[in-house]
Parts: sequence; C-alpha cells; structure tokens
Amino acid sequence: MSPNEDRKIREHFTPKTWNEIKTNDSWAIFKIMSEFVDGYERLSKIGPCVSIFGSARTKPGEENYILAEEIAFKLTQSGFGIITGGGPGIMEAGNKGAHRGNGLSVGLNIDLPFEQHDNAWINSDMSLEFDYFFVRKVMFVKYSQGFIVMPGGFGTLDELFEAITLIQTKKIGRFPIILVGTEFWSGLLDWIQTRLLKEHSTISAEDLNLFRVVDTADEAVEHLNKFYAKHSLKPNF
Repeated sequence: MSPNEDRKIREHFTPKTWNEIKTNDSWAIFKIMSEFVDGYERLSKIGPCVSIFGSARTKPGEENYILAEEIAFKLTQSGFGIITGGGPGIMEAGNKGAHRGNGLSVGLNIDLPFEQHDNAWINSDMSLEFDYFFVRKVMFVKYSQGFIVMPGGFGTLDELFEAITLIQTKKIGRFPIILVGTEFWSGLLDWIQTRLLKEHSTISAEDLNLFRVVDTADEAVEHLNKFYAKHSLKPNF
C-alpha cells in the first residue's frame, strides 16, 4: 500500500462529531428526495414499458446483444417502451432495439467509476441520472410492466431478486419476470430448487412460478402479451 493510499484510509477513520454526521445525513436526504421527485415526474408520463437487464460487458455483435436488441424491437411492435440502465452492453442493445422500432427508449443511468456511460440510443429527454442505486431500483420496479433479464453479473442478479422478493412478499402486484437463456440460468435455477426448496424449505414451490425462462425473442414477447391480455397495465405501486 502506498503512503498516499494509507493516508486516505486513515482520513476516513478520523472521528467525526455527532453534529458533523447529523449535518451530512440531513443534506443527503434532500439529494435523495430530489432524485425521487425528478424520477417520478419524468417517468409518470411514459406509459407501458418493459425493463431489460443484463451485463454492461456484452459487446455489440455477440449473441446476447443481438438477442436483447431483437427482444426490445419486438416489444415496441407490441406497443411497449423500453427501459434500461442507460449504459453499454445489454442496456445499449435494449435501447438500440427500441430506437429501431420507433418506440420509447428510456435510460436510468447511475454514476459509477467504471463501465457506466450513456449510450447513444436513448431518447434525448429520457436519460435520467442517479447517484443512489436504491432510488434507481424503485424507478425500475414502479414503472415497468415486465422485466426481461438477460445474462449478467451482480447488478443483474440484484434487480432480479429484488423484483421476485417484492412480488413474493406482496409488496407489489405481480408482473412478468422473464429470464432469457436456459443454458445461462440453469445452474442457478437448479441450485434454487435443490438447496432453497428441497433441502432447506426456505421458499415455497409456487415461488418458482414467479418467473419464466425462455430462449427466443418471440417467446419473451408472447409471454408478456398473454399476461396483459388478462391483466391491466398500470404502475406497480
């Protein structure tokens, strides 16, 4: 560790007075509130949308990039707009597909030290910036009529399990959660069934019905359309 790195670490452990902590926390509340207000005001007007999640590291031309773009395009032909995290990879593919289909293309960007930057396929008035992951996640859940979950990393899993938990605990109404790619998801799903359901009984058998696994764009769009042939389109809370 360099002397400069050591100094930075020690600075963070410098004791702060209660007043300093209280003041910093109080001002943070206003920043959090501003992100909620801006998100609610801008997204309340977008209409029915589907969120597409997946790895920021997926490159244009890769199979999952092409598939995500195709799913987004076909969803716009069914009347849905597309929401993504606004960055590269699968997010870019989703926004690109929405743009190609002349549909609404929304990007909920997050300030990160790496990977994240706006992609070029978001509607000019629909690129939102967030500092707080939890505020951003509320926007995804509130204004999405479905989640398309492509292969991804920790962030993708975070969004997936957040939605499943909220539906399982009936904090929000049910909406389609679609995992794309049987081969990619099979190991996780086997672990859920074997460890969580059978060995430890930490979930119920009906919880496995909270999501659907598909392999093609047509299957994903068909599942969404069938769901909303029976349910109304509206914000989730």
